[in-house]
Amino acid sequence: MREEDYLWCAVNLLLDEEEVARQLCPQCREAAERARCPVCGRETGEMVREENPTFDWARFQALKEGACD
Repeated sequence: MREEDYLWCAVNLLLDEEEVARQLCPQCREAAERARCPVCGRETGEMVREENPTFDWARFQALKEGACD
């Protein structure tokens, strides 16, 4: 497989996971996002989120609208 093939597979796996999550009710979605121990399955207390905590939404919006720094 080429590098592009691996990327295609990874992106499609993420999209499939998002599609399944959208089909859940809000309570089940919240429960599914909680981190769990891989051995016993108990919650570890941390929330699993695919977010970048350093992402600057204001700068993103400005760049999206064509503004330059």
